[in-house]
Amino acid sequence: MGMVGCFAALPAAQLAQLQSGERSIEDFLYPDDGDGEPEHSIDVDKAWHGLHYLLTGTAWGGDAPLCLAVLGGEEFGPDVGYGPARALTATQVASVAAALAGLPADKLASRYQPADMAKLEIYPDVIWVRDGAEALDYLLENYQQLVEFYRDAAARGDAVIQWLS
Repeated sequence: MGMVGCFAALPAAQLAQLQSGERSIEDFLYPDDGDGEPEHSIDVDKAWHGLHYLLTGTAWGGDAPLCLAVLGGEEFGPDVGYGPARALTATQVASVAAALAGLPADKLASRYQPADMAKLEIYPDVIWVRDGAEALDYLLENYQQLVEFYRDAAARGDAVIQWLS
């Protein structure tokens, strides 16, 4: 199945409960109510690392606020898939939303460098050169979803949890 990038928006008070351990992060991320995912959540499938690269030009680092969009925030709690979840404050979410709103898809597409992405082992590293424009389309579709997610989370004043599942 592979590593999937997941995001959930939630009120700051609810995030504080999760960070303090008052409420289980596992119960929040994987609710037992039949839904299977938290309210106000998305996944960007395996596009998470490619999106981070397009936003930052790096495999793991980059400048704020764009470096926070996919692989940012403060780690907390136990391993929930591929490491602990990471949290962004409502202030960070608003900064990310504004930065993403100012970065149109065509500008993001101009940053697509398949050979460099493969060299840096941007997950899943085999598709960038092999699939070319098709892989870029995959990234841009997921980028649009990410932009809308952060826009809506910022409008509600929410914090965000990110995790790899």
